[in-house]
Amino acid sequence: MAKSANQPKLPGRKPTHRLYCVVGVGDAASWTPIGAAWDHKDGQGFSLACDAVPLQGRIVMRAVREAAEGGQQ
Repeated sequence: MAKSANQPKLPGRKPTHRLYCVVGVGDAASWTPIGAAWDHKDGQGFSLACDAVPLQGRIVMRAVREAAEGGQQ
């Protein structure tokens, strides 16, 4: 996901999750990155920052995986 000048960033914290717009199902689904999420310190929610808000499809939030695990999310 490209950094956006409008997207807020929490100081010293990397996003814990990525947001995607998913259109379709199964292997034919198209996943487009649209933002990021940070977990709240109390574990009771998330702060979301969206670069786009989809008009179709669904929003899926996935945990960020370490680069050592390889592959794309």
